[in-house]
Amino acid sequence: MNPWDTQKLTTTELTETTERESDPLTHSIIGAAIEVHRGLGPGLLESAYEACLLLELRLQGISVKAQQPLPVFYKNIMLDCGYRLDLLVEDKVIVEIKSVRELVAIHEAQLLSYLKLSDCRRGLLINFNVKMLKEGIKRLII
Repeated sequence: MNPWDTQKLTTTELTETTERESDPLTHSIIGAAIEVHRGLGPGLLESAYEACLLLELRLQGISVKAQQPLPVFYKNIMLDCGYRLDLLVEDKVIVEIKSVRELVAIHEAQLLSYLKLSDCRRGLLINFNVKMLKEGIKRLII
């Protein structure tokens, strides 16, 4: 192994360690999503990935709710507009699941809107329809 490869490995390990320490919950969610992606691969419907990620998180002892209603408050009146969070993890992180060719701006806008309407400040947008899952993950923090 040449010195440059060692440096890359060290940087990657440091980044992962820092991430794990600074935000262990999203790190655990991403790890669970990777496990699901390894098991299923790309090409299925969002509902399959949602069900499997829900199970994987619960198997890891993480509290998670699926299809959590998200009301809209307008002029201090609560309205049920039919919005649902794919997954709400530990009442802290919103996970929006996609299975699309590529993530586009509207997907990110959707998650950002959900964060603004909720008490959550962190969200993960996960597109399972990719070869390597890390290419399909976006984090949002507001």
